[in-house]
Amino acid sequence: MTILVAGATGGVGKRVVKNLLEQNYRVRALVRDTAKAQNMLGDRVELFAADITIPETLKPEMMQGVSAVICCTGTKVQPVEGDTPTREKYYQGIKFYLPEVVDTPELVEYAGIKNLVKVVWQHISPATDKVLFDFANPNADIKEAWGAIDDVVMGGVSQSNIRLAENKAIFSGIVSTDNNGGFASVRTRNFEPPLDLSDYEGIELKVIGDGKRYKFITRCEGKWDGVGYCHSFDTVYNFPTTIRIPFQDLIPVFRAKTVTEASQFDAAKVYSMQLMLSKFEYDGELNPKFEAGSFSLEIEYIKAYGGQAKPQFVQISSAGVTRPNRPGINLEEEPPAVRMNEQLGGILTWKLRGEEAIKASGLTYTIIRPCALTEQPGDKVLVAEQGDNIRGQVSRDAIAQLCIQALNLPAAVNKTFEVREEQQGVTDWKKLFSNLQADT
Repeated sequence: MTILVAGATGGVGKRVVKNLLEQNYRVRALVRDTAKAQNMLGDRVELFAADITIPETLKPEMMQGVSAVICCTGTKVQPVEGDTPTREKYYQGIKFYLPEVVDTPELVEYAGIKNLVKVVWQHISPATDKVLFDFANPNADIKEAWGAIDDVVMGGVSQSNIRLAENKAIFSGIVSTDNNGGFASVRTRNFEPPLDLSDYEGIELKVIGDGKRYKFITRCEGKWDGVGYCHSFDTVYNFPTTIRIPFQDLIPVFRAKTVTEASQFDAAKVYSMQLMLSKFEYDGELNPKFEAGSFSLEIEYIKAYGGQAKPQFVQISSAGVTRPNRPGINLEEEPPAVRMNEQLGGILTWKLRGEEAIKASGLTYTIIRPCALTEQPGDKVLVAEQGDNIRGQVSRDAIAQLCIQALNLPAAVNKTFEVREEQQGVTDWKKLFSNLQADT
């Protein structure tokens, strides 16, 4: 999955990027200064130069292949004093110093968020889909994942390969029936760990074919030559076709023979995927569209479809956004951001307006409102509440972890909440999100 991180060089953003890379996500960072970002984030991050406050810099190509967005942008706030010891204490939440805003809150927290969600909404995949291979936006991992397995393993002479060109993967070659052969295929290495697609209905491929009938094969065990679960699909010559394969329709086979005693396909353990052109269908029947000779199948993507919706847009906001001018609020008990909202350009007011823009966008979302952010390790239990009443502190490390957990949990969809940390321990992420009410 490719995740777009906006505000990737900020205190939370750089931690989000680090955690995503450690969990083998592909990361595209939306940054103002690519030189600074390169030095801070390293070579594994794809950088995209843009400014959310300038709409024309938010190009559609920044969303190519993106599955979800984590937005860590925010108005820059710093202590008026500005010296290094003061700044360290300020950002660790150790001591309060008179703050000042560097940016314009209305532009960053509201207009910028509106600009960003507009582009995301126009170009992101449906919330119920999970892109597995985006051949239109390939990387080194995709190139190394696939390899040819032809009938030469059984004495035949067919030859095939898979290559990346013209924003597609092209499975092509020559299939021959000489020496009792008759199939060519490309297959992934075994996924480690196996993919858990149990939340989805099936696999979708978008292809341009040559009029021949092909097979899609997947496996739910790690054996290289074990039972495969197969589906045959027809292509139209030189015409884009979307193929949907429900998991329940997959046929268990072993070397083109059906395995009647095999259990139903287990989508929770997907070990590999394979594309094949074969002269055989199943149990000795011939492929009615098979022709020996050259062939070519172009694949734009492979994805899981029909899943439970998950967040497409995760936003870092702030606790206290509804408190300025709220009747009955005792400002002496409130954190500095609430007490000084007007002096700071209405920063919380504009954050709330930004939240409203996200909710009105049509995207599935999670809006996280941290209490005072600190530089402490993220090793405490997180407590989430709704109603915007809690106070406290929370580690930037913990918020970064929370963002990534939200991406994969349907229970996080369309929920807004405040969060702080408590005692040492491990957070039960599913329980945290399940205990929250969805926004109305």
